[in-house]
Amino acid sequence: MARRALILIEGASNMLLFVQAARRLGLTPITLSADPARYDYLAAEGIEAIRVDTGNLDALIRECSRLRPTYDIAGITSAMELTYAAVGKLCRHFDLPGPNAASIERCCDKFVQRQLLAQAGVPIPAYRLATDAAEVESSAAEIGLPVIVKPAAGIGSMGVRLCRSLDELAEHTTYLLGEKHIWRSSPRILVEEFAQGPHYSIDIMGHEVFGIAAADFGRPPHFVCREYIYPALLTDDEHTRIANVSRSCLQALGLGWGPTNIDLRWTKLGPVVIEVNPRLAGTPIPQLVQLAYGVDIITEHIKLVIGEKWNLRRRHSQTAAARILVPDRDGILDWIYGDSRAAIVSGVAEVKFFIEPKTPIVREGDYRDKIGHVIAASPSLAQTEAILQRAVDLIDWSITPFPTLGE
Repeated sequence: MARRALILIEGASNMLLFVQAARRLGLTPITLSADPARYDYLAAEGIEAIRVDTGNLDALIRECSRLRPTYDIAGITSAMELTYAAVGKLCRHFDLPGPNAASIERCCDKFVQRQLLAQAGVPIPAYRLATDAAEVESSAAEIGLPVIVKPAAGIGSMGVRLCRSLDELAEHTTYLLGEKHIWRSSPRILVEEFAQGPHYSIDIMGHEVFGIAAADFGRPPHFVCREYIYPALLTDDEHTRIANVSRSCLQALGLGWGPTNIDLRWTKLGPVVIEVNPRLAGTPIPQLVQLAYGVDIITEHIKLVIGEKWNLRRRHSQTAAARILVPDRDGILDWIYGDSRAAIVSGVAEVKFFIEPKTPIVREGDYRDKIGHVIAASPSLAQTEAILQRAVDLIDWSITPFPTLGE
């Protein structure tokens, strides 16, 4: 009998968790990637990795077809937003359970997403679309400073900045329209009202809101998450309103199969949706959900993908939190240590560094700035925060700034 395989399109921050969960379910994970060497865990875990142009649907279909005589392909999925629409098309081609590709594509275009949410009456920030510097400036004038300026298509807060003055607006526009920011198509820029208030991350499977986390993004102008707390401390009314708005997003965007992650802020007018991501949230959210509720959302997602019954029933209730380690300067990382000491602090679940000593660090103001994290859990928020702080205080690193001109 042919082995049952789970096809994973590209990798992501939590793809190793997908590999491990697939194996626990008796599946053989196979990764299709444009550059398998990017993912060091593939060789370490002995995962079959096939080089293929993952931006070419026909190439993906050919590769999956080539695998079928050897494997029983039980399901196809991805943890990456950029390849999730292709997953939907592959699933449809091979008659497998999967997301609606058209809904994914609409959602990944942030301008189209804004239009659909607005038409459905979902509360969102005021927004304008611009294609050049003059339109960016006029859009900001209409909305009123400060404004968020970001690409209409992108991931991980890349190219996202709060602009509080005309000088900052001009500087960031020049950056986006220059050669440093990589556009996958012609430049399209969103200019948005700055929604102010506590930030929440909502996790959904199907139409079930299974968790809401509080997220701290630190001080603007950039948006690099510094901490997640799961579950968020909310009143019953706040929880209900956030859940209702989240379900309205699904209906407006044609989502509702599989996972969805929604970012919103609680403003003086109530919940305002910042972004809808048609995929499972990345690390550390899956780890936090498992610590907080005993639910392995990656395993449950894979069950959905292979057509089995999934279950988000909570097995316990704790407060889980993650502190993200972010450098305060650019330069060469001389050393980083303390992970082994932090890991033995009672209540700490995981300590992980993402970089090695002697690595050049250039802060980009997005997800690439993260150099590690510490995850902890306990019965209470105060205790969990204390555990995190105790562990983080044991971690240290040194960065030597890059030489300046003339040195």
